[in-house]
Amino acid sequence: MTMRIAPLLMLALAAGSLQGCFPVVAAGVGAGVMMAHDRRTSGAYVEDQAIETKAFERIRKQYKDNVHVNVTSYNRNVLISGEVPNEQTKTGIAQIVAGIENVRNVNNELIISGTSSLTSRSSDSLVTSNIKLRFVEDKHFNADHIKVVTENGTVFLMGMVKRAEADAATEIASTTGGVQRVVRLFEYLD
Repeated sequence: MTMRIAPLLMLALAAGSLQGCFPVVAAGVGAGVMMAHDRRTSGAYVEDQAIETKAFERIRKQYKDNVHVNVTSYNRNVLISGEVPNEQTKTGIAQIVAGIENVRNVNNELIISGTSSLTSRSSDSLVTSNIKLRFVEDKHFNADHIKVVTENGTVFLMGMVKRAEADAATEIASTTGGVQRVVRLFEYLD
């Protein structure tokens, strides 16, 4: 009798823990869909996620809440954007990121300034959303091939693109309201 109850008890315990798996499975499916449209290899996609996570953790450990730093990795080319209090911190953060395994290149676009306000960050998010929407509406390239990051009105464009796609994306971004400057960090396929 005990031999028959043990498997049922294990099944009941396992079933209770499965409810937490749905978000993980759903996130995995979402990532799979994104990778299907991405020009990066699945390995590079996973490495980019790992680079961003490691950078965030290491910067947070070293500098706590004294900085506002965003780290974006695309095909192991890393953009560091945000605000730091001084040149020493800016250099230190770049060194942390450059020391992460598999990083090919670091674009240090940190500015020396107080941290941006919630209003400024919200405005940047709106600019990014508007650019992405315009990318989708424009049929000259696949919007999934370009990563858009906005910081203090400066738009950074990343991705593996053809030069014509880069030009079209730059034109769209530069004519979007709220954009002060566009920085192209593309990897060209042609």
